[in-house]
Amino acid sequence: MIVVITGANKGIGYATARVLGRAGHTVYLGARDEERGTKAAAELAAQGLDARHVRLDVTDPGTAEAAAARVEREHGHLDLLINNAAISLDHHHQPSELPVAALREVYETNVLGVVTVTNAMLPLLRRSSAGRIANVSSGLGTAAFLADPDPELRRYATLLGYNSSKAALNAVTLMYAEELRDTSIRVSAVSPGFCATDLNGHLGVLTADEGGAHVARLATLPDFPTGAFLSERGGTYPW
Repeated sequence: MIVVITGANKGIGYATARVLGRAGHTVYLGARDEERGTKAAAELAAQGLDARHVRLDVTDPGTAEAAAARVEREHGHLDLLINNAAISLDHHHQPSELPVAALREVYETNVLGVVTVTNAMLPLLRRSSAGRIANVSSGLGTAAFLADPDPELRRYATLLGYNSSKAALNAVTLMYAEELRDTSIRVSAVSPGFCATDLNGHLGVLTADEGGAHVARLATLPDFPTGAFLSERGGTYPW
């Protein structure tokens, strides 16, 4: 399987790449920082994995097109796209306190970045016999959680940028699933669980390695569905 993962030089993306590489797949580690991406791919390659860095800044359409062109030159198709890159700039701001500029920046990566990369990779996914798009999302962005927050997670219910961008990502996932329903490409959201990463100040209850293992497992399920939000605990999340 030929795999592209965005935001893969560290955290959940890197852990996902390692699991998929160990399973024998060819993995492109997308990273906007050339030095960090090259180092991450070299670390995995040193373990005998077919891991390659490709410069990919999800907010820059040019890098997405260039990354797609490279995959096309080297393999001619893509089997799995994992849209993992995401940021959060909420920093404990209440919704009324978050600068609109910060909200816009979050959407550029978490929503528009997914659309940018997906559109660039879609022609290659169409050449796969069973293409897949796995969008890494969060239960914090589900309408079910936002309407009635779990008491243990209520303090995260007002993360305007992160939560609303993941809600938008969930909608994007469903729309692409509908567009591609009559093709061989399946599109779903996947949850890594609440992981301790740089994004949340390492407050999660799972490690990045555990989250990456969940994403890798869900994205490669034999019966990977379309139009679903797969839970790290098994089954699905309500939208």
